Formats: sequence, C-alpha cells, structure tokens
Amino acid sequence: MPYEGDNSGGGWFDTHAHYDSENFDADREELLRSLPERGVALVLNPGCDGDTSRRAVEMAARHRFLYAAVGWHPEEWAGWGPESMPLLRRLARERKVAAIGEIGLDYYWDKEHKALQQEMFERQIHLALELDLPVIVHDRQAHEDCLEMVLRYPALRGVFHCFSGSAPMAQELVRRGWYLGFDGPVTYKNNRKAGEVLAVTPLERILAETDSPYMAPVPYRGRRNDSSLLGPIVECLAAWKGVSPDEMARITRENGCRLFSIPPD
Repeated sequence: MPYEGDNSGGGWFDTHAHYDSENFDADREELLRSLPERGVALVLNPGCDGDTSRRAVEMAARHRFLYAAVGWHPEEWAGWGPESMPLLRRLARERKVAAIGEIGLDYYWDKEHKALQQEMFERQIHLALELDLPVIVHDRQAHEDCLEMVLRYPALRGVFHCFSGSAPMAQELVRRGWYLGFDGPVTYKNNRKAGEVLAVTPLERILAETDSPYMAPVPYRGRRNDSSLLGPIVECLAAWKGVSPDEMARITRENGCRLFSIPPD
C-alpha cells in the first residue's frame, strides 16, 4: 500500500522521478492521474537522452503537476552525437522545462569514457547557463571531478541528485548556493553518512526525491518506486533535522519551487 502518513502541509514535491521508464509502461497514465490524491503536489521528471527528454516534455504537457528536465545522462554516452545538443536546446525551450538534467559523471559503470562524459557534462552546463536554467547533477564515484567541474562556473545553480558525497563536499556546495537531493537510501538502516551530510546541510538547501522507479525507501525496498512513496523519505529527513514531517514536506516543496522557478501549487 502507498504511504498513508499525514500530509496536511500541502503535498510533497518529488524533484526527481523517471516516469518515462519502461517500468511504468503498463500503468503510467493511471498512476500519474492518481498521484495528486495520494499526497503528491508536484513532480519533476528528468530526461536521460534524446528520447526520454522528449517523453518527459510530452508527459509534462498532459499533467498539470508534472514538470520536465531535459538532458543527457553520462551512462548514455553511446547515443551522444552531433544532433544531441541542438535537440536538447529545442526541447529546453518548451514551456514546462524547468532544468537541464539528468547530467553529470558516472565512473561506477564506465571508466573508459571519462573524457567524453566530461565533454557532455560541460556542454550541457553551458546550455543551462545560456538559458538561465538550473542543472540536475548525477555524480556516482566521480565526486572530485563533478565538484571541480561545477565550481568552474560560479553562476551555475542546481542540485546534486541523490547526494552521496562527503560532509565537507556538501558544505562547499551549499556555501555556493547549491541544493542536495535525498532519496530512499536515507531510510536504510545505519546510513550514518546521510546523517553526517544532513548535519551540515541547512533546511533551505534540502530537496526530497524518489528517483522512481528505483531505490524505494524502507519499508518498500525491492518494489517499484513511485512518488506516493516519498513519505518515508520526508519523515527520515524530518527526524534528522528535528522538524515535523509536515514542516519538512513544506520546506522541501518550497525549496524545489524556488530552485526550479515553479509557482507554488
């Protein structure tokens, strides 16, 4: 069953969910239509290549509460080509596109194409700056290079999605105005690192994410994730920061609206 906690604070903002995924092919539209009545106020759906970015834009046009980001994920380097940037530039001008993402570096799966990943990342950063959009950064086992890359551009703003870096890295990012996204792993047993990061992250820099259909929170690990399961994540964030779940829902919703320039619902 979906999370049934009290959400009278106005609804959650899931700032990272992939409803373009084939995991939702069987019931995508039905699920999306059900989210507002299950406590979800807003969702941001990032693309990972040309096709998924296009689908994210199309879905956002059909659902009032759904927004899109467009970008080329580092794992999708094989599909990157001369038409990639012109396509992203066209899509990024659509009305409900709120960010460039999911972009960044991933050295966990691929250590052979670091130079290409870095080129993709930098070119999309330039697009975000050109269009005055925030970025959604994917950083997996590439903390040093991701941090060095974004700090080259003082005007750049955005979120490190599913933040997995150190507390000192978190401090440096929030000092420069960045946001940190927290997902299902904050609910996992003995996740001390999340506590260390949250201890140095001010409330106004926290975003709540599901990364649906991946990384479902406890007690739903192993099942398909969706935005209605954001509640346990918000509850954990609230406990770490010493506020109520309703207050954390409000804070993270307002933070997401501020970063992505989305009118509060």
